[in-house]
Amino acid sequence: MPRPQPEPVQVVKQRRDAALKAMVEGVPYVQWLGISFDRRGDELTAILSYDEKLIGNPLLPAIHGGVTAAFLEVTAIVELGWSMIWDEVEAKKLEPEDLTAGALRLPKTIDFTVDYLRSGLPRDAYARARVNRLGRRYASVHVEAWQDNRSRLFAQATGHFLMPQRDG
Repeated sequence: MPRPQPEPVQVVKQRRDAALKAMVEGVPYVQWLGISFDRRGDELTAILSYDEKLIGNPLLPAIHGGVTAAFLEVTAIVELGWSMIWDEVEAKKLEPEDLTAGALRLPKTIDFTVDYLRSGLPRDAYARARVNRLGRRYASVHVEAWQDNRSRLFAQATGHFLMPQRDG
């Protein structure tokens, strides 16, 4: 009996990208801040594109601390959401259309602690999240943000989240 042909890699990439895009576009604040995500396999890098509206102190100038915190928190939540849907997207049980209009219930923040290590400069910023613990009800995530050099962080955060209960 012949083996079925594997799905073309471009089709797999398009499905993954469409699922991520649908998940992120369901949160208007993410668009307002200008946050996007670069996906390499199952690894996400958040990108905060520089915009003048993000500056909190024009004398320095520096990215507003609230923007930095929001960027880190969004990165953590999207990372958790992505880890929740990854297996279903890969198994073709969940299509990007299923994620539109807030259909995916994202984790809720319990607490979030930000360490501001230096001023965020007026340029693009990047962040990656690492899930430390992921259970049925609770998750712990660590996020690091940098600008020009990944070894020179400008902020980091640790958050704890309440995971949405799955239907069924």
